[in-house]
Amino acid sequence: MGVSWHQVPAQTSADSTITKKKYQAKAPKTRPFGAEAFKASSKTTLRWLGMAGFFINSRGTTLMVDPLLKGFDMPLLIDFPIDTKDVPKLDAVLVTHADNDHYSVPTNRDLKPVTKAYHSTIYVDSLMKNEGFPSFGHNIQDTFQVGQVRVKLTPADHAYQNAYPGMSKRKFKNEDACGFWLETPDGTIWAPGDSRLLPEHLQFPTPDAILFDFSDSEWHFTLAGAVKIANAYPNTPLLLNHWGSVDAADFTPFNADPEQLKKLVVNPGRIHVLAPGEPFRLKRLKNQKR
Repeated sequence: MGVSWHQVPAQTSADSTITKKKYQAKAPKTRPFGAEAFKASSKTTLRWLGMAGFFINSRGTTLMVDPLLKGFDMPLLIDFPIDTKDVPKLDAVLVTHADNDHYSVPTNRDLKPVTKAYHSTIYVDSLMKNEGFPSFGHNIQDTFQVGQVRVKLTPADHAYQNAYPGMSKRKFKNEDACGFWLETPDGTIWAPGDSRLLPEHLQFPTPDAILFDFSDSEWHFTLAGAVKIANAYPNTPLLLNHWGSVDAADFTPFNADPEQLKKLVVNPGRIHVLAPGEPFRLKRLKNQKR
């Protein structure tokens, strides 16, 4: 897909779940934002960046998770809500894995002058250090602090490269990818990243929001697995991502449909079909097990 030598494309056209589809769900119209979204406040606000990316401002602590704001190698259905040159500051960028729809080298090169630190797995950190980013690598279950936000790496299973001979000379490990569990002053956020369903995914304390990937790819949760996760946390808001952004109607990792999900989960009203850039205020759930 025309990416730099050290970076992995967004899965692969060899994915066995490719099917021909006539319809593709599209994200709502982008709601641009600018420097005002980065100011200190008395709340935690999340904004979907499109693709799998999110911007989080937790009482003035600013983070981006898997930001992709330029330079992708497939045609898009969305406009990004902010240009890299308009990002005034970031306390951290968190990257779940090396696929170029999550670890965008062009995006992060532009963000480097305004970003204090980059965090990911040990493997992705090695790629970041090659780029000269101020990066830190962590093991699964490690924790670290970003301003007022405490972050923990959660497990993932996304080593799909090993299933396709010749795709990579490197043997990938599950710990090369991760999710992130963020504890903010206003509640917890779980960003699972790309992963097949693991038993651990159904056994976390109840998060106050999930950055929810619900595509039907065999190297993601699959739709059935996503429903299991949603119903394991039946009151948690689901902030949908990894859908409606890429013009690829025959490629399942980018082709989830919120309307289909609404028919399958408990309490479908908690599904949030955000437009790129639209703000969502994080609130603690009441009477939930922590």
